[in-house]
Amino acid sequence: MTTLTDLPSVNGVALARDGESPGPEALRQRACTELLRQAAMRAGLLDAADPAPVEGATSDAATRAIEALLEREIVRPEPSEEACRRHHAAHPKHYASGERVHARHVLFAVTPGVDIALVRMRAEACLLDLRCQDAASASEAFAAMAAEFSNCPSGAHGGELGWLTTNDCAPEFARALFGGREIGVLPQLVPTRFGLHVVEVLAREGGAVPAFEAVRSAVAQALRQQSYVTALRQYLSLLAGAARIEGVDLDAATTPLVQ
Repeated sequence: MTTLTDLPSVNGVALARDGESPGPEALRQRACTELLRQAAMRAGLLDAADPAPVEGATSDAATRAIEALLEREIVRPEPSEEACRRHHAAHPKHYASGERVHARHVLFAVTPGVDIALVRMRAEACLLDLRCQDAASASEAFAAMAAEFSNCPSGAHGGELGWLTTNDCAPEFARALFGGREIGVLPQLVPTRFGLHVVEVLAREGGAVPAFEAVRSAVAQALRQQSYVTALRQYLSLLAGAARIEGVDLDAATTPLVQ
C-alpha cells in the first residue's frame, strides 16, 4: 500500500490520493496550485484550517484567496505605445482576420486509462506512413488511415475538417495549423486536449492584416498577458525554491499551470 511519504507532495501536503495516478501535467498543475494555496495562508488571506484539495480541486475560499494573492503580488505593467507597435510589426499574422486553412486529420484519442505510449507509437507509425506516400496515392491513403484509425467522426469522411479559422479550433490545434506555411502532412504529431493528431493541410487562404490603430487594444492586452505570465512564472519559481516538493518535476512545465 502506498504511504503518504510515497505520494507527490508540496511541504507534506499530498497532491494525489492513494490509488490515484494523475499524469505529469496534472501533477504540475496541482503543485503550482498548492504552492499558491499555502502562500495565501502565509499571507493571511486563507484560514490555516482550509482543507487540502481533493483530486486537484480547491475549496471556494482557497480559490478566492489565490485570486487575491495574485492580484496583490503580480505586477501588470501597462505596455508603452512603442512596445505595442513593435509587437504588432513583429507578429502581423496574429492579428490577421479572415485567414483560413483547409485541413483533415487522423485523431488518436487519449482517454483515462489508455496506454499513452502505445497510442503515440501508433500515431507516429501513421504519420511516418503518410509522409512516405507519393503524390498519386497520398489522398487515398490518408482517407483510408482516417477511416481505420481516427477516433473522430470525421474519420468516416476521410478525416475532412473543411475550411477552418483560428476560432474554429482548440488553441493548441490552431497554433499548429496557423503557425507555419506548410502544405501537406505536418511533420510532427499535434498534441491537444483530445489526443494526438496526424494533420494534413490541403490549402491556405491568407487573411488581411489590419492597421495598428485598429487593433491597438488587442495588442496591448496581448503584451499585458505576456507580462503577467512572465511575472507569474517568476513568482511560482520563488515559491517552489522555498518549498519541499516531492515527486513532481516543475522544471518541465511549459506554462504556469494554475487552476
